[in-house]
Amino acid sequence: MRRADRLFQIIQILRRTPRPMTAEALAAELETSKRTVYRDIADLIGQRVPIRGEAGIGYVLQAGLDLPPLMLTPDEIEAAVLGAQWVARHSDPALARAAQDLIAKIGAVVPERLRPYVLEPVTETPPARSLAADGLDMGRVRAQIHAGRKIALRYRDEQGRDSERVVWPVTVGYLETVRHLVAWCELRQDFRSFRTDRVIAAGFLDERYPERPSALRAKWRRTLTRSATTIGEAAVGGLPPQSVVSTSYSAPARDEISNAPGGQPVASSGGAAGRTRGTRPRER
Repeated sequence: MRRADRLFQIIQILRRTPRPMTAEALAAELETSKRTVYRDIADLIGQRVPIRGEAGIGYVLQAGLDLPPLMLTPDEIEAAVLGAQWVARHSDPALARAAQDLIAKIGAVVPERLRPYVLEPVTETPPARSLAADGLDMGRVRAQIHAGRKIALRYRDEQGRDSERVVWPVTVGYLETVRHLVAWCELRQDFRSFRTDRVIAAGFLDERYPERPSALRAKWRRTLTRSATTIGEAAVGGLPPQSVVSTSYSAPARDEISNAPGGQPVASSGGAAGRTRGTRPRER
């Protein structure tokens, strides 16, 4: 690796890592020696790159670094194109169009020598099979999540039973053929997931829920990390294990006691047992 490429890669590694990164870890990823890393870090600091830290503790990149936003490596381009291909074929119409636009923009701005990585990719995702239609506007769902606003749902479960819920949306999980809205359910006083194709009607409320969206997501993630459910049988906070979103987590056990966002302890029913692709998760 050329020295200029190595210096840029050090910046990239520090940019994506919020915690201090040791010289040993940097050297392992860059396939070089710690001595070389120490020398490169000193050179970057001498060039006024805002890196703080010291040997033995680690290094962090502070805010204020201004680099061209699209200095992409071939691997980064292939990763972006492969991810955009999946989104374009498995997502809702708005995100699918955005993914196609992203591929076109990357192809327009990368250097000529890198353009084949965009226009003639060697990676491919299969087309979606029997993709279920959403029962609500997923663009507005994402907007409600960002704004921290509630959604009123009329929902039909797999047994055909209708219910009405007011939920605090947390995230959307994308599976091979369906999508799940993960939310705090006011009726159940717990986190639940709702298959978007089983939503009969939805009202996008102006009322905000009494949590910051980031705080609510953090509480949801904590319920996942507390779980000791067997891998392969767990749902991910209500999501089946094959979900694209947060698949590294496992769900709370059925008899676990979790804390509601309001602070009161509630009995958590955890996540439904996930099954192999082609079977349906239990309703929430």
